[in-house]
Amino acid sequence: MTRLSKYFLLILSISFLSCGDDDSESKILGTPLEIQIPEGFPEMQIPSDNPTTVEGVALGRKLFYDPILSSDSTIACASCHLQGFSFSDRNRFSFGVGGQVFGGRNSPNLVNAGWGNEFFWDGRAFSLENQALGPVINPKEMQETWENVAEKLKSHSAYPELFKEVFGDSEIDSTLVTKAIAQFERTFISANSKYDKVLRGEEQFSASEESGKALFEANCSGCHSGILFTDNAFHNNGIDSVLADLGRKEVTGKDEDLGKFKTPSLRNVEFSWPYLHDGRFNSLEEVLANYAKGGLNSQTVDSRISGINLNETEQADIIVFLKTLTDEEFINNENLKSPF
Repeated sequence: MTRLSKYFLLILSISFLSCGDDDSESKILGTPLEIQIPEGFPEMQIPSDNPTTVEGVALGRKLFYDPILSSDSTIACASCHLQGFSFSDRNRFSFGVGGQVFGGRNSPNLVNAGWGNEFFWDGRAFSLENQALGPVINPKEMQETWENVAEKLKSHSAYPELFKEVFGDSEIDSTLVTKAIAQFERTFISANSKYDKVLRGEEQFSASEESGKALFEANCSGCHSGILFTDNAFHNNGIDSVLADLGRKEVTGKDEDLGKFKTPSLRNVEFSWPYLHDGRFNSLEEVLANYAKGGLNSQTVDSRISGINLNETEQADIIVFLKTLTDEEFINNENLKSPF
């Protein structure tokens, strides 16, 4: 059994233990917050035991930005998911407690995370609540235990009362912490880019943007599909012939999932470099050039990765179109910034 497989099983066990005696559905207090679904977006599936509240989002915001969750109070969720980079990390590989580099994957962006159905590049987490369990106990990320986190939060001057306001209970544990963080993350909604404004009839594409849109739809939208610009599925995009990173297979154990990774959303892609699951490319030009030449052969490579015949103008047009997915309002949203 690989190290990641053992880690995945540990997270599952924590999740099941946390949920075993959970009656918090009846305890949720606070002011209900109705998440406004943008026009054309699908409904957001919110767990019945974690309805969104004003107070819950505020608590989750504090926890997301507070390094108290790490063993030495140096690493927060926001250390690797920065708003200005569409809640991704500018480093190819993120740094945890003590400056340790953890893993060989780039931190994925969290744009429109509330519409996700599986999280991490390999999809090992089944909800935002479940995803938030992992980094705290990862020895190379926050290097902490949930027992210690609970004790630190209980002895804090402000957190016990905040948890009581949200959940009717100041008996803090991993379930309540991750519920609050998930509530905040469900407000990471990006839907006011130029692309969205064109859909609403408020603006028009330039000739170059229109050309890029057509080229994108013909060559890229098979995976980066729909209003979210992701199919939320897993693919081997042919960047390696020798698959050292097992990808989705690490979770499912299936040979057919070898080297497959989750399709990221392309919203705010202008700001979310470096690109791909391992952050190997620093520019959209590099990414397009890679796909233009076609993928490297391996047993699970997606059949659609066969090369794209694009001249320089066409490649430039696609990039111009991708930049219409930039949502400055989201990047600069005061409600998503650190409360500290």
